[in-house]
Amino acid sequence: MDRYSFSLTTFAPNGKLLQIEHALAAVGNGSTSVGIKAANGVVIATEKKPGSSLIEVSSLEHVVRICDTIGMVYSGMGPDFRVLVNSARKSAQRYRRIYMEDPPVRILVKELASVMQEFTQSGGVRPFGVSLLLAGVDERGPSLYQVDPSGSYFPWKATSIGKNMVNAKTFLEKRFNGDMELEDAVHTAILTLKEGFEGQMTETSIDVGIIGGLADAQDGSEPKATFQCLTPAEIKDYLSNIA
Repeated sequence: MDRYSFSLTTFAPNGKLLQIEHALAAVGNGSTSVGIKAANGVVIATEKKPGSSLIEVSSLEHVVRICDTIGMVYSGMGPDFRVLVNSARKSAQRYRRIYMEDPPVRILVKELASVMQEFTQSGGVRPFGVSLLLAGVDERGPSLYQVDPSGSYFPWKATSIGKNMVNAKTFLEKRFNGDMELEDAVHTAILTLKEGFEGQMTETSIDVGIIGGLADAQDGSEPKATFQCLTPAEIKDYLSNIA
C-alpha cells in the first residue's frame, strides 16, 4: 500500500486517499483546540505552546477574527492555517462588497471547505495539514463548524480537534449542556483544555475567542454580535475562578 501513499489523486485499494490520512495525522500532532456552542454564543479555545522559551509568545496567533461576526481556530500546521485565514478573509470581504453585510457562517464554511477539497484532487499539490473550528453568529443564531483536510465540514454543539481530541470529546460529552450560557461555556472550554494540558496553564499558554448572541443595541440601530479574542488579563480572571 506504500506505493499509493505518495499520490494524492490515486485511491488505495481500500478506498482511501492516503495523503489525506497523513494530513489528519498532522492535525493529530497539533495543539488541542476546543469549541462549544452555548445558548447565547460560541467559544473557541486552544493551547498556545511555543517551541522555545525564547520565542515572543504574544506574536503567536492561534485564534483569529475573520470578520466581525466569525472567528476561527486551528490544529495542525500553522503556515497552512495562515493561507486559509487569508482565503477566508478575502471571501468575507467579497461577500460584504456585494451584500453589504458579513457572510452567514455556513456560507464562509462552504467556501473554505471548497478550497480545502480542491487540494485533494489536483496533481502537484498536497492537502492542507489543518482542521478548523469556525465560530460565528448570523440570522440563524450561534454556529460552530469543523472543517477537515478532506473538505468535509460538520456543525457541532461542542467538539475538539488536535492532539488530545479523544479525551477532550469524552470530557465534553459529560459536561456539555445545551442550556449553558456563554460564561459557563468559557469555563468548560478552559477546563477541557486543562484535562490534557502538560505543565502549568497560564494566561499566556492558551488562546480564547468568544462571540455572544445578538445583544440589544443601545442606539436603536440593528443589533450585532462581534467576535473578540480574550486578553491575557481576562483569561487570567477565568483561570483564577476555576483554580
